[in-house]
Amino acid sequence: MSEKTAITPSTHTAPPAKFSHGVRKGNILQVAGQVGFLPAVEGQAPTPAGPTLREQTLQTFANVKAILEEGGASWDDVMMMRVYLTDTGHFAEMNEIYNQYFEEQGLKEAPAARTTVYVGLPAGLLIEIDALAVLG
Repeated sequence: MSEKTAITPSTHTAPPAKFSHGVRKGNILQVAGQVGFLPAVEGQAPTPAGPTLREQTLQTFANVKAILEEGGASWDDVMMMRVYLTDTGHFAEMNEIYNQYFEEQGLKEAPAARTTVYVGLPAGLLIEIDALAVLG
């Protein structure tokens, strides 16, 4: 049986509780919910990429991608993504950003995805994304 390996890229702060940004076991990689925080700066609190959905979404994608790459995966290995928005009014804009981003990434096949509204994100954060990847 393969061991479970926690993944925290250097761009991410240490989690505030006993969890990992990502976990890989065998060919399965689960990326925990990521938000649009800029890369970590030692001694500073996490900072959102900006106040807009576009800024936060693009940074959230970058944060998910960093964990995928650290775990040996790419967007093409992602089987499922879950997107959590804090405002129902953001669905159309998020879909536009999502489609453009993955077109630019050259994604071969789109993963299954789900978007839901979740109001429990910390103040100022508009989006959270998690992903499940299967490698090989």
